[in-house]
Amino acid sequence: MGKVAQVKVEKSLAETINKAVDELGGFKRFVKKGEVVFLKPNFNTADPFPASTDLEFLKTVVELVYEAGAKLVMIGDSSTMSLNTRKIMEEKGVFSLQEMKTPPRIYVFEEGKWLKKEIPKAKYLKKVSLPAILERADKVIFLPCLKTHSQAQFTGSLKLAIGFSRPFERVPMHVRNLQEKIAELNKVIRCDLVIMDGRKCFINQGPSAGEVKEPGLILVSPDRVAVDIEGIKIIQGYFGNSLSKIKPAELPQIKRAREIGLP
Repeated sequence: MGKVAQVKVEKSLAETINKAVDELGGFKRFVKKGEVVFLKPNFNTADPFPASTDLEFLKTVVELVYEAGAKLVMIGDSSTMSLNTRKIMEEKGVFSLQEMKTPPRIYVFEEGKWLKKEIPKAKYLKKVSLPAILERADKVIFLPCLKTHSQAQFTGSLKLAIGFSRPFERVPMHVRNLQEKIAELNKVIRCDLVIMDGRKCFINQGPSAGEVKEPGLILVSPDRVAVDIEGIKIIQGYFGNSLSKIKPAELPQIKRAREIGLP
């Protein structure tokens, strides 16, 4: 598995994220000058962090990626099927980022085009529609929260990928073998770096509400599976967590991801 940097937030958020990424070679290892970088946050709902991405965290990553030399930072997401993504983003203040000195471009996936992708050697999810805008990105950075999930048990970087899929396609995804489908979906979505905001987490229920604890950590790795395993271990360190009887490597989404060789 890939290395996972875990750094306690003691000073500024920017310093902490930089310190964590520096343990892996620094932002310039992952972002080259002149590249287009896509950031995938979690705006499934507008519920407060850790249910959804903290705006300060998102803004800080935008600034750091631009400092690393990116030509353009793009942000995009699609909320849960029953909600309007644009309204969720408005409620969370996401569009205020367009007032930054060097602003990102913000995309509501449902308002753009979709491309159908075949998933090679898939057993549970044969194909999926993904936002066409992803084709423009040179690099993709996942920005997951850390939390448990009532249906998928855990949601971190692997589960974050569900937000890339076309909303009506998520209905059959959730009928059976959801966790295995999560892993297979990730096979056709690139991820160059994961920056997980583990300052707070849900240790039970989830994804939009639960018992909150404060690990105070930022986790960074280019390896989605490795980050999620470490995230599960953090949650398991709290009394009353819903993952206490699970070996991280045996969680179905983790197990399937390893089976298909997902980094």
